[in-house]
Amino acid sequence: MLKKLILKGYKFTNNFIGFKIYEKLLEMEIDKNKIPKHIGIIMDGNRRLGQILGNKIEGHKLGAKKVKEVLRWCLELGVKVVTLYSFSIENFNRPKDEVEALMNLFKEKFYEAAENRDIHKYKVRIKAIGRLDLLPEDVREAIRYAEEKTKHYSNYYINVAIAYGGQQEIVDAVKKIAEKVKRGEIEPEEINKELIDKHLYTAHLPYPYPDLIIRTSGEERISNFLIWQSSYSELYFCDVYWPLFRRIDLLRAIREYQRRERRFGR
Repeated sequence: MLKKLILKGYKFTNNFIGFKIYEKLLEMEIDKNKIPKHIGIIMDGNRRLGQILGNKIEGHKLGAKKVKEVLRWCLELGVKVVTLYSFSIENFNRPKDEVEALMNLFKEKFYEAAENRDIHKYKVRIKAIGRLDLLPEDVREAIRYAEEKTKHYSNYYINVAIAYGGQQEIVDAVKKIAEKVKRGEIEPEEINKELIDKHLYTAHLPYPYPDLIIRTSGEERISNFLIWQSSYSELYFCDVYWPLFRRIDLLRAIREYQRRERRFGR
């Protein structure tokens, strides 16, 4: 009963005429020439909404469904790169049944994304970033399928941070560089910011540094997400749980981003 009330109320709010007018007004405030090129999203609140509904897995399913919708909004607005924080290395410590359910969901959604009409319409390259060797083989196979189907696209990019940790990403980059030093390919004096950039998981991106990072659910922290790349990112926190994230929430985040003066430490 509670689940029906929440979802019905959410649907009513989203369809309510006043919200549609407000959404249109918000969009008119957005400068289409200043859309952030790269948005990172910490999709928080699936679990808590699931607990309210009496089923944690249901919260994750609703969150996965929301991804497709939000990506479409981003593509329509012209956001070139979206990086989604979907599963951290620490998340492997969650209950076994929850982790297994999430892995099955990831497998399903990577296959689904590979066949998504919008992905091919907008020519979006899909890539998973993280310590993918920690994932079950069937999930890795689904990732390989999605990446292979979109590998020639370069108009837009979607990165799924899975089995990911920002500190671990830097460790992995340092190890790769250390191996090259060991082989005599580079000298220690050559190690600089640009060289580290080239060895991060985001090296393939035209815009590896997020302009804007959005975190849902009301929590106000980065949680080990793109910690190297986010040094000068604008941060935006909103109270809504990820599965209930609306287009007006995205537009508000972009409006706030455009109102800020980005000085990059200058």
